[in-house]
Amino acid sequence: MTAPLIATTAVHSRVNLLGMTQPQLEQFFLDLGEKKFRAQQVMKWIHHGGVTDIGAMSNLGKALREKLLQIAEVRPPEIVSQHDSTDGTRKWAVRVAGGGLVEAVLIPEGTRATLCVSSQVGCSLDCSFCSTGKQGFMRDLTAAEIVGQVWLAIKSYDAFQSGNGRVVTNVVMMGMGEPLMNFDNVVAAMDLMLSDLGYGISKRRVTLSTSGVVPALDRLAELSEVSLAISLHAPNDALRSQLVPINRKYPIAELLRSARQYIDAQADSKRVVTVEYTLIAGVNDQPDQARELALLLKDFPCKINLIPFNSFPGSEYRRPSGNAVSRFWQVLVDAGYIVTVRTTRGDDIDAACGQLVGQVVDRTRRSERHRAAGQAREVEAG
Repeated sequence: MTAPLIATTAVHSRVNLLGMTQPQLEQFFLDLGEKKFRAQQVMKWIHHGGVTDIGAMSNLGKALREKLLQIAEVRPPEIVSQHDSTDGTRKWAVRVAGGGLVEAVLIPEGTRATLCVSSQVGCSLDCSFCSTGKQGFMRDLTAAEIVGQVWLAIKSYDAFQSGNGRVVTNVVMMGMGEPLMNFDNVVAAMDLMLSDLGYGISKRRVTLSTSGVVPALDRLAELSEVSLAISLHAPNDALRSQLVPINRKYPIAELLRSARQYIDAQADSKRVVTVEYTLIAGVNDQPDQARELALLLKDFPCKINLIPFNSFPGSEYRRPSGNAVSRFWQVLVDAGYIVTVRTTRGDDIDAACGQLVGQVVDRTRRSERHRAAGQAREVEAG
């Protein structure tokens, strides 16, 4: 099904409070000559109550509300379409400022629901097996546009005040874009996800996935406590440089060093890195490559997530057979690793891993053309 939910205007000049962290919002109110506790009040309205109307924030004085209405707003991104999979996965196509489109995907599983969040419009890294990179890079998302995907997911289930429990229990920064290429906005958005005045998600349940922007990952260790995943996808530099071009600049040894440094910087000594490995038929799914991977990761604190490749239009890669996946998994398990195989979810709505954007741009353009044609026919009829 497809259902437009929220409309926005094209031009905005007021400051968007949705993406401001507590320190930022406290400074905002101090600059207005207000007490900084106003930040806590506003954050609860936005992130706990789902309120976007500043005029409805009743514990703010009337004069302050009137002042805020002139200079500020609470503006989530616009949901263009919503698609529900037969397996319960829900995907949103979201329009951000400037007209760019990104996607967010909510994957329910038992008592958990994991939201896959985008950080950029498109991606500049152009990993060969990912559909998002094929559309090119447009721009970074703002902190409001990133955390706004969490807000929209909760709002779409009418769950801010429904009492039905937490809709989003886990967040993975694994949607469109490379999160560490949009460092400041991603860190601010994750801070809101973790904050008790934001969404109160455990630091173990917010995961940032990176293809290996090593300098930014080194910096992240100083600022964040979220879980870490690295997109490895190959057991050696020669193959990884073909699949993940950024490897030519930051090879595997550098990535593993930086990831280890990040884990070592955490107070929790039991932390491990999730190593993501997309299995592509005849490319990186052979038993000898599994053995090479096992040797590469020896003494590296990790668990391994195998992801069978999900096809998309224009790709020459193929999904591996179930037997190939099982053989690869068995080699790693025999070597002593904790290994999971990611279950494909939302494949019928192009929401599976590696499929984000898929045909959303074409679908939206077709929809807009049909709407414009309908409007033209109405004008002619009139």
